[in-house]
Amino acid sequence: MPQTNRRPSDFVDGSRLWDRHMALARFGAREDGGVDRPALSGVEADARAQIVAWGRELGLRPFTDAVANLFLRYEGRDPSLAPILVGSHIDSQPTGGKFDGVFGVVAALEAVQAIITQGERPLRSIEVVAWTNEEGSRFAPGMTGSEAFTGTRSAKELFKIQDAKGVTIQEAAEAVLSRDIDIPHRALGFPVAAFLEAHIEQGPVLEKAGIPIGVVSGIQGTRRYRVRVTGEAAHAGTALRAERKDALMAAIRMISAIDRAALEPADTMLTVGLLNVSPNAPSVVPAEAFFSIDLRHPQDEIVDQVDSEIRRITEAEKGPCEVALTQIAHARSLTFATEIRAAITRAAQRIDVPSMDIYSAAGHDARQLHYWCPTGMIFIPCHEGISHSPEEWAEPEHITAGARVLVDTIWDLATGKPPL
Repeated sequence: MPQTNRRPSDFVDGSRLWDRHMALARFGAREDGGVDRPALSGVEADARAQIVAWGRELGLRPFTDAVANLFLRYEGRDPSLAPILVGSHIDSQPTGGKFDGVFGVVAALEAVQAIITQGERPLRSIEVVAWTNEEGSRFAPGMTGSEAFTGTRSAKELFKIQDAKGVTIQEAAEAVLSRDIDIPHRALGFPVAAFLEAHIEQGPVLEKAGIPIGVVSGIQGTRRYRVRVTGEAAHAGTALRAERKDALMAAIRMISAIDRAALEPADTMLTVGLLNVSPNAPSVVPAEAFFSIDLRHPQDEIVDQVDSEIRRITEAEKGPCEVALTQIAHARSLTFATEIRAAITRAAQRIDVPSMDIYSAAGHDARQLHYWCPTGMIFIPCHEGISHSPEEWAEPEHITAGARVLVDTIWDLATGKPPL
């Protein structure tokens, strides 16, 4: 019978939640305690199968689509209504941690289990989702699943993206889907009443403030690029420097000048995280240098200003070499739906968990869903703000608190209360 004097958050099991985190961490476990679980890989498919198994134990129905997004549906009293979608991703960086993305998926599953345990079925259906290739470490750029779902980019376009070995997203997705057992396919995109994503902060703000819950106000803008500098190979001992077409030296000049251009304002985020040199031999003048640029700032005008400088600098510093600059991603800063943020804040207040507004410096699938339906995010602290690292850590009590706020927010939205 329904226990109307209690809320779903009362039924969250922190031990079960933690155990599922540790169980998923075994898929792609590294010797240093981290996780290497590339998108659309065999090891991610194994983790996906585990999530499906947990869902089926609860009576949830799995679904998938052409890009291997995974959905677990808990039917509401009125299946004709648009569902509440809640989740994140399970792929990782090559040197990733146990919590990035996974927390959002496992917390969503725990939320549904708590609602089932409560004994009262919501009006709207709830679907747990694990989006494909959020990280973009194997297939760049990331957020493939949420982009395909929302139509931000077409599946046909995304299918062509290749990893370092020449495997396309289409080939990798088909391999993963071939391993599914009795999981029906649905078309990409369907009406969604709201989307919620729980995540570790990946920054130090909450930990420094001593606050366990962050109500995410928005996500900063970003541009991402790939730069290919083409020169000419030559003998390191005989080719005069004045006559060389040294691709690496040209790239270094570009990177140094771009770094200086992005020093103001001080909160501009600029990263060159990828640099490949060819032929990469000690006695050969480099014939090619290929590098990435990741640019982020909360103000779009700052991002646009540095973008102009990047384009000017790459041409100005190429010297005798050729340069090709390709922008692979561009996303404007955004502010999440006021009504969803208010619902998260109310849920935290009801169970006496301190919360604060916080801006997301990192990108998430919620960025794409923001343009599809009312969307919100819940952050929990991570130790020293470390993420994308084996040192990534979240305290069990914060994970439990995040799941409790998440489930009560889901319940309010799924029972048809304002704003839906």
